[in-house]
Amino acid sequence: MVRIKRSVLSAGKWWQGLLLFLLGLSISLTVFGKSFSNNEVVFVSQLPREAQQTLLLIKQGGPFPYSKDGAVFGNYESLLPKQKRGYYREYTVQTPGTHNRGARRIITGGESGALREYFYTDDHYASFRRIQE
Repeated sequence: MVRIKRSVLSAGKWWQGLLLFLLGLSISLTVFGKSFSNNEVVFVSQLPREAQQTLLLIKQGGPFPYSKDGAVFGNYESLLPKQKRGYYREYTVQTPGTHNRGARRIITGGESGALREYFYTDDHYASFRRIQE
């Protein structure tokens, strides 16, 4: 009978350890694992003025102030929904006071001439918000 209690106790500690591990994993993914969610939305009116201007340029087809504007965005961070290469394009959002491209971008998704979705990042691809018009 003592053996049964010890094995039940050991099994209980094993399950308890597993549950604590899964809880910790869940918390760390929530805190540190940034990913795109359809719930993360920014309205055009909430974007910085420079991002609104970039969005307008994208819809007009340019001209763009940076040579890399319109380049393929590889989604190497895998934070946006997975798509075939070439689906996403990136455009620089000017940042006042910087002498380089800065960290702000608008990422477009869709075929050329038929863009279907827009994303905004202000932290150089660490997180994205879907632009809602």
